[in-house]
Amino acid sequence: MEQARSFQAAAWHRLKKNKGAVFGLVLIILSVITAIIAYFIAPDHSPFANRIILEIGGRKPGFEQQFIKVKKEKEVTNPGFFGQLLSGKEDAYYYIPVTGYEKKGDSIIVQKYIDEKLSERQAYDLSQLAPDPVTTKKFLLGTDKYGRDILSRIIIGTRVSLSVGLITVIISLSIGLILGSLAGYYGGKTDNIIMWFINVIWSIPTLLLVFAITLVLGKGFWQIFIAVGLTMWVNIARLVRGQVLGIRELEYIEAARALGYSDIRTIARHIWPNIMGPVMVIAASNFASAIIIEAGLSFLGIGVQPPQTSWGLMIKENYNFIITQNPMLALAPGFAIMLLVLAFNLLGNGLSDALNVKSKNFS
Repeated sequence: MEQARSFQAAAWHRLKKNKGAVFGLVLIILSVITAIIAYFIAPDHSPFANRIILEIGGRKPGFEQQFIKVKKEKEVTNPGFFGQLLSGKEDAYYYIPVTGYEKKGDSIIVQKYIDEKLSERQAYDLSQLAPDPVTTKKFLLGTDKYGRDILSRIIIGTRVSLSVGLITVIISLSIGLILGSLAGYYGGKTDNIIMWFINVIWSIPTLLLVFAITLVLGKGFWQIFIAVGLTMWVNIARLVRGQVLGIRELEYIEAARALGYSDIRTIARHIWPNIMGPVMVIAASNFASAIIIEAGLSFLGIGVQPPQTSWGLMIKENYNFIITQNPMLALAPGFAIMLLVLAFNLLGNGLSDALNVKSKNFS
């Protein structure tokens, strides 16, 4: 036990000295925090950051616009802290873009913005408006073609990318550890059958397999998690099988058998803890791959469906702006994907070096 703790401390010490791995870890932690409190820090806190204002669609980063807030006909209830944490808070007002306004008695006269150099005069009774009826909003990354805030949708989209990576890793680790351990520990026919199955799955292109699973499960948020997870267990299973083959004849495994421990206990309590280093490295790589696959599927239209936000879906909706006046609409979510994938790859490389005890000392 003491030796295990000293190895973990030494591995953590080596990991901290790797600047790339530390950068990746910090970026991942910041992304997780952002995903958890997304609806509290996003400028648009409506569900899925889906506040549509068509008049200001396709605006460039730094765009500012004045709005008048008009009460909605229906009463909007407050979801409370946990309700907003999970799914946001519906707007209680319509945001009407204006170019100017003036108060006259118990009314406000506004020039409603319609298009460049085009406005319409409208009047609102004060009872129709918010207590503080006029507000100015700045869109740091601009707006998409529907007038939605790009920054808010990127922040909310962090949840999808991290969720698909996490669930994919859980599913792939569960299947890969079980099948790989059974193949490596028992050998013989069990190994032959499992390896045949692994090779069949391995031979099918990942995207083609995801397409097939998606057709069976349907399009949607949870379906894409399961589809991606069911395609990424093969490399874990092959790695685990090789590790178990090298460990199963060691003395402490023979001692566990001699003491009458069951095979399940021997595998779970004595083999798995000693092979988790390489498994965690490949899990980090799978996390990054899952983010890319989800973004690609959403771009193709078979992943996350509107009005939910996903970085891949954002690129799909705005990629035509790359060659027109506002490339940032598609580049911003692309940069977000790149940074998060880079973070997991850097962390995976750092873990690989930190856990490589064959070529490094504990000091």
